[in-house]
Amino acid sequence: MLSRRIRHIFPVVVIVIALLGAALPLNAQGNTLIMARAIDATGIDPHTQTAFASLALLNMIYEPLVITNHNLEISPALAESWEFADDAMTLTFKLREGVKFHDGSDFTADDVIASYTRILDEATGAAARTNYVSIQSMEAPDPYTVIFHLSTPDVPLLTAMTSINAAILPSELIENGDPTTTAIGTGPFKLDSWVPEEVTRLSANPDWWGEGPFVDGVEIRIIPDEASILAALRAGTIDFAMMNDPLVATLLIDDPNIKLARTPALDYHVLQLRAAVEPLDKLEVRQAISCAIDRQEVVDSAALGEGRVTGPLTMPAFALPTSELFCYEKDLEKARELLASVGLQDGFTLPVMVANAEPPTALSEAQSIQAQLAEINIKVEIEPLELSVYVDRWLAADFTACVALNGGRTDPYTMYARYWQYGARFEQVAGYVDDELDSLMKQGQRETDPAKRLEIFHELERQLTEKSPWIWLYAGYKYTAYQPYVKGWEPIANDALYFLYEVSLER
Repeated sequence: MLSRRIRHIFPVVVIVIALLGAALPLNAQGNTLIMARAIDATGIDPHTQTAFASLALLNMIYEPLVITNHNLEISPALAESWEFADDAMTLTFKLREGVKFHDGSDFTADDVIASYTRILDEATGAAARTNYVSIQSMEAPDPYTVIFHLSTPDVPLLTAMTSINAAILPSELIENGDPTTTAIGTGPFKLDSWVPEEVTRLSANPDWWGEGPFVDGVEIRIIPDEASILAALRAGTIDFAMMNDPLVATLLIDDPNIKLARTPALDYHVLQLRAAVEPLDKLEVRQAISCAIDRQEVVDSAALGEGRVTGPLTMPAFALPTSELFCYEKDLEKARELLASVGLQDGFTLPVMVANAEPPTALSEAQSIQAQLAEINIKVEIEPLELSVYVDRWLAADFTACVALNGGRTDPYTMYARYWQYGARFEQVAGYVDDELDSLMKQGQRETDPAKRLEIFHELERQLTEKSPWIWLYAGYKYTAYQPYVKGWEPIANDALYFLYEVSLER
């Protein structure tokens, strides 16, 4: 039986059968920020969600111990301070006192330990579990101190803890409730209702520990066509929009009446190949695909040039010049020689899975790849899917190849720990791992010398592009568009809407 506290929480996921009434004009919405986006969340459990649309929403409701700030630096959130031991084998957090969850209960060390216990439990299916498996045990010497004891030195662990996939949930909800249907966080906004594919309503958290929010709430309207979102902005029926399609967003660059924030992203567009599937299990085939693709042509045709060709590491502090990476100049002769060396000069059929909406450029990217690979007799069959179906297939590794937009991080280990190690959360999705990649990842996790870490991850980047388990394409931009009276918005490269607490409306 659920505890008294859980049973009396107002339900936060509301499935409305009746049709929604007409949206109120903005002047009748008071101090509520009216926001639009094309893609809805696929779930509300912060530990298991992988879709960008879900994470953007959950960033407003939940908080991890630490966050990435506007300068991509680690900053306090639910933890006020932290310290690694000299041997990097323990990590101690001093927690913020006086924080309350949205149900009024107090935040303490017990909630931190319960949350990380849930993340580490394989049965949870936590999206970022691999990033935290160095945690051997946890203890709370007092209600506002948590000590993580590690099995190995793990410098990137702190960066991994900035993810909303490491959000802190109430221990009571974990033990007696269901985080997949009930959202109780500590963040600046509370989830009041969610009508999938229609509207989500959040209210300001009056007990939030920070300064803000400065709006009464946020109403998120799902408008599947971004051209319609653009029209709504120009008509003044919405205040703020998340936009993903460069073909639409760039129409606002010279618009004097709408502000457009265009932020370089750490996320990367990629053609994922599953080397577990024939004939992709042959190195020469994967390398041939890499050599046959002009990545800049993909950017130009699919995204109007809105992006930079990139290798696996998109963060400037670690990225090698693409001129130092395998086959980043299109070489059809080499591609044909590679296929001929394994008897595939006549080509083969390559099924490629794409999501219809995330990113909006996915189909165009696939079509560009399709045309280019036809030059070496590889016939690409494109399979468009609804996002929820695509995510399910992706998580189940039920595909041969796919066009994907994957999340970037400021640290390479945090970015790729869940793919390129034995036993990683998405080892089967990645479709390839070997002793060398696994060793480099583990070296990068343990190494504390910055110069040595740089060399380790430079070698990882070289290995990934040469072995070509995936074909990295480019990193694009994050777009947010808003009315001039929306004040205080400063976008961040990781797409977090957490900082909407800084926004005010001066209509």
